[in-house]
Amino acid sequence: MSRSTIPLELDGHEQDDICPSRGTRSGSPKVVHLSTYDIAGGAARAAYRLHDGLRKAGVDSSMFVREARTTDSSVIKFEPTKTFCKRAERRIRREQIDRKLRPAVPPDSDTVEPFRTDRSEYGLDILPQLPPYDILNLHWIADFVDYPSFFGAFSKNTRIVWTLHDMNAFTGGCHYDLGCGRYLSECGNCPQLLAAGPNDLSREIWTRKKSLFDQLSEEQIHFATPSTWLAEEVHRSPILGRFPVSVIPYGLDLAEFAPRDVGSAREVFGIPHEAKVILFVADGLPLFRKGFEVLVRALEHIRSWIPELHLVTVGHNSPDLGRHIPHSYLGHINSDRLLSNIYSAADLLVIPSLQDNLPNTVLESMACGTPAVGFEVGGIPDMIQHRQTGLLVAPGEARALGAAMVELLQNPERRRALGANCRQHALNHFSLEEQAERYCQLYTDILHERVVG
Repeated sequence: MSRSTIPLELDGHEQDDICPSRGTRSGSPKVVHLSTYDIAGGAARAAYRLHDGLRKAGVDSSMFVREARTTDSSVIKFEPTKTFCKRAERRIRREQIDRKLRPAVPPDSDTVEPFRTDRSEYGLDILPQLPPYDILNLHWIADFVDYPSFFGAFSKNTRIVWTLHDMNAFTGGCHYDLGCGRYLSECGNCPQLLAAGPNDLSREIWTRKKSLFDQLSEEQIHFATPSTWLAEEVHRSPILGRFPVSVIPYGLDLAEFAPRDVGSAREVFGIPHEAKVILFVADGLPLFRKGFEVLVRALEHIRSWIPELHLVTVGHNSPDLGRHIPHSYLGHINSDRLLSNIYSAADLLVIPSLQDNLPNTVLESMACGTPAVGFEVGGIPDMIQHRQTGLLVAPGEARALGAAMVELLQNPERRRALGANCRQHALNHFSLEEQAERYCQLYTDILHERVVG
């Protein structure tokens, strides 16, 4: 099989499967998931769900994180060394990093895309605290892992799976390039930086990453992407394009995310029973990439057609809609059970992202039997099958998005049929058990290659 091949194929008769639940030998290899957070943000929640799914499958899995918000004993929090010398060293490194970032990167805000360097104040401090592992599975590691120190410390026998949740691993600092494409040729002149130029910070970071990954063998890192789109972006990358990639979608607990009673759900959240409910869910509601401004324009186009229109939003920071569109802001919600009720209370989920990987929100909505309308970008078409589980429209087209919403809001029978298809599609393709099974296969393949090699 070519190293650039996306599908994952294994000969199960010749390899020991590491999932004990599948009838294999005892003493399965240890898997450690390295992530900046355990459940804060979509990438972290996806990582924790995978970890949970693997443990339920009998895999010896743990998480190692910079910040822990769960009380799960299998989540281990990194503790920076508190000696005077180490604290001084971290402060000096932090100030050096800040001196590079401060003049170049826009201040953090609710609307600006995050931009992250490959450096971290922690240097080599992470490595001694890592639990023992046979497979190290990286996730979203920004502001935690110092790339040069971290990747430069591994032996040729180390085996890493890196689950990418965005583009940051192979760009000059952005997590989504918003279509600029500069990561294909060394970055520079970055449109997301304040201080941009041919040799700006993005080129410096890109060049450092390229030099670092050029020193690693193809056997040391295997990338996993939730969407076909992100796998294709990895293949195009001059930094990571030579490494193997597998597409493994996110998985959900489909007993937790399941259709609930619409009437009860609307009553709990104070949503009018007769309303035509549009739902928008994002970790950061005003974030440009999530397309909320486009959604507002679409709703303005259709409010005269749908007088009962009611928008429900979930996420950080209440958006300003004025008084034109009836709106319920439910805040940021971590509880899967509450979220399943909110999805069930909606007639439609709208996903107007201008660029995205495999948004958890679409999977969650589908699992709850609520169809979605969205732009045909990134990994969204991996989930929304046009006219089967929802509707796809051309990216950025507010009027087309509005027309798609009207089409389904005015046709409840069609909406119900799509909702049933959504639930079945989630059962067939996006269960936590299926995701864990595919990662078990990937881990097995990688460890088998190490033994054979």
